[in-house]
Amino acid sequence: MTAIFKNFVASESGAVTVDWVVLTAAIVGLGLAVMAVVSGGVADLSGDISTELTGMDPAAAPAGFNTPTPTP
Repeated sequence: MTAIFKNFVASESGAVTVDWVVLTAAIVGLGLAVMAVVSGGVADLSGDISTELTGMDPAAAPAGFNTPTPTP
């Protein structure tokens, strides 16, 4: 029983696992922080797009053709 415990304490494979867990937690935390910062801007932009699309009449101005044609 003591030999198993000594072997476990001397093994370095657990330290590598801890390193990977810490790095993974840092990446997840960074992703959540970025999502929190960006989500407000994305919500505003989607609201602006929705407002613009709601106000368009597709029969009068098809997509991509809503600018007047220049006269020569």
